[in-house]
Amino acid sequence: MKKKKIQNIIIGIIAISIIGAIAGYNYSVEQNKQKGLQFGIELEQIQQDVKDLQIKFYSEKTKWEEGDITKEELLEFYDKHLKEFKEIISKYDELSPPELFESSVELLKISSETQLSSDSEYIKWIETGDESAKVRSDTQFQESVEYELQGLVEFYSAKTGIKNYDEDAKFEAPQSGLTQKVIQVAENMASKCDEEFKNDLGEFDSDETEVEWFNCINEAKKWKIDHLP
Repeated sequence: MKKKKIQNIIIGIIAISIIGAIAGYNYSVEQNKQKGLQFGIELEQIQQDVKDLQIKFYSEKTKWEEGDITKEELLEFYDKHLKEFKEIISKYDELSPPELFESSVELLKISSETQLSSDSEYIKWIETGDESAKVRSDTQFQESVEYELQGLVEFYSAKTGIKNYDEDAKFEAPQSGLTQKVIQVAENMASKCDEEFKNDLGEFDSDETEVEWFNCINEAKKWKIDHLP
């Protein structure tokens, strides 16, 4: 399970690379453009902080297992970890996201809150040896990963113009159909590649442009493979 958790931390890296792209989002009004730029920078930093915190969380346990620190030192670190994690999560509420990105921010916040609960149960397992706490931690960890993945899909859907929201619509908990969402986003990415690199006749103006288009399409395919449930 530890290996699976470490592998899933890679999702955090994907989150940062996707969210960072909002800096180039094209707003028609300069004020909104600056607001979107600042939002993207702040959200990217929060996701980076969460990723760094989780990497440290598991690396400290490794130190304990290898005898580099005592169990008391590990639990002392974990107490600070929970406090720091709560502070980071509170930063989601300080964001001012453009309307289309509100649900993606909410999903990423839910992901972090679920991860915090998972960490709390994990610490309880370390402290008491209660196997049921370990089971709860593992379950919540997987839920956190799923929320984060859906948050990224929502983010990219909003960024590429796939998703539109009614002004009176409220955010609802994640629904089923994640696979279809991922496919839809990937198809939109491929469509953007065509728009950027092909001319009006659907052809390439140069060999270099064709290579760039090919690389763009491969990125869309890779994104779909990486994000399919």
